[in-house]
Amino acid sequence: MVQAFIKKGSFQDSVSLMLISKKLSQIEDVSEVSVMMGTPANKSLLRNTGFWNDQFDEATPNDICVGIKAEHSDIDIVALISEKLEESLKSANQQKSGSRLLKARRLETAINKLPDANLVLISIAGEYACGLANDALDHNLNVMLFSDNVSVADEIQLKQKATEKGLIVMGPDCGTSIIAGAPLAFANVTPKGNIGIVGASGTGIQEITSQIALHNQGITHAIGLGGRDLSADIGGISALTALTMLSNDSNTKIITFVSKPPAESVRKKIIQAMQQIDKPIVALFLGSKPEKMQDKNIYFANTLDEAARIACLLSKVEQAAESVPSVKGRLIYGLYTGGTLAAEAAMLLAEKLDVTTSSSHDKGIMLDAKGHKIVDLGDDFYTVGRPHPMIDPSIREQEIAALGKNNNVGVLLIDLVIGYGANQNPAESVIEGVKQAKKLRTQDNPLIVIATVTGTESDPQNRTEQINLLKENGIVVLDNLPEAVLLSCKLIDPVCHNQTKSEQPPLLKGVSVINAGLRSFAEDLQSAGIAVIHYQWAPIAGGNPQLANILKKLR
Repeated sequence: MVQAFIKKGSFQDSVSLMLISKKLSQIEDVSEVSVMMGTPANKSLLRNTGFWNDQFDEATPNDICVGIKAEHSDIDIVALISEKLEESLKSANQQKSGSRLLKARRLETAINKLPDANLVLISIAGEYACGLANDALDHNLNVMLFSDNVSVADEIQLKQKATEKGLIVMGPDCGTSIIAGAPLAFANVTPKGNIGIVGASGTGIQEITSQIALHNQGITHAIGLGGRDLSADIGGISALTALTMLSNDSNTKIITFVSKPPAESVRKKIIQAMQQIDKPIVALFLGSKPEKMQDKNIYFANTLDEAARIACLLSKVEQAAESVPSVKGRLIYGLYTGGTLAAEAAMLLAEKLDVTTSSSHDKGIMLDAKGHKIVDLGDDFYTVGRPHPMIDPSIREQEIAALGKNNNVGVLLIDLVIGYGANQNPAESVIEGVKQAKKLRTQDNPLIVIATVTGTESDPQNRTEQINLLKENGIVVLDNLPEAVLLSCKLIDPVCHNQTKSEQPPLLKGVSVINAGLRSFAEDLQSAGIAVIHYQWAPIAGGNPQLANILKKLR
């Protein structure tokens, strides 16, 4: 038997009512309680789940419908649940923090109270979300639609309208965004960095941002799109807007893009747009096997973890590139004491420069193409009658010093191998050679030295001490050979080093939010120090669409 009652004129968000339903269902003497707003969709749900009571015919979308299943009870179960509902509503409306949450009952009032507002976060029932999103766009406000159950036709209309006005609609069903540090809906506290993220996948964004933080890197923004944006119907409207926004954001040096399986035609359109951006982009189209791992500025990934790792590698390279002058058009030279390290450096460099490595390895030369050269100084040619350069690095010191006279060389790649058996202070020899070379160079003709260190903190030479010595003497130290080779190519590559300077998109300068729907989203924003006002939205005219349209025209 279903007992029921209606609480008139008390609009609450659906998530709060779900939590209250669960809490009330735990009360002794009841089997289950369902608490919902009296919208048409919710009334259908009450019928389908066996909670229907004819009283609900009288409920409007602004009324709370309470259905109670109880087998046997000697008490007035309706009175008991009504009392407990009031307590739960009071508790739900209490402030999370001590500071008072700014509120408004109309959108126009919210705008007046927060005149800098530039985004409306909407989490009301889907059947009303499109109308509110249109109102927000009419006031030149960007929109994040957390709400789902918005039709494809409405999504297309909203996104096209936003594009025409130079705005963006994130969603519908957009669960995650982080813009200018503002956590919008589901979001993680992430360090600031230089990686921007675009995602048609909420948990995909969260996993990538988490992985980036685990790799000690950070993000600028994470722009959610909603799961349907890359469908054939929507055509990636917001994805293209978000890519443009991040391409014009000077703080974003790398863009990472993640989506659920896209329509093939849209995937191609997005890739074409990415190729027009003069920033490195990591692209993960889940379910789509890339034909090649890199296409110009686009690095393709197969998993979320891989996308994050590539983005972090690129991030560190970008940071290092900003610390040294460009040597555009110059040559790369590598002087390695480790044979395998020289071979890998040669292989990686050959891939980047689209040349081939040396097959003969004559005189330790692993690569000699277009003037670029990688040499293994541990080759037999250099160790006849003398110790291996890992023991006595003097031969490399001389080779480094000699590069001072070769003005065509702009980048020198080196390794530093420490540990038992190796020289007790190999950094000292490298530093001396670099000093001699730089004496022969001018500011307009620098020699950039990039090192990787093979060894551990427990080695006799101590990894950190060797790295610090190198850095103190102007030598760039990176974690591995892919980073070192990528940086060397970036420094001589005229394309990657001339990013276009454009005006930063206004939304990315800072976010002020009007929150309509889940109150907890507003409280989270306020606790994060973001300007926010909670719009206590409720269906206009009790949810009567005809009357609501009349009232809208009368404004």
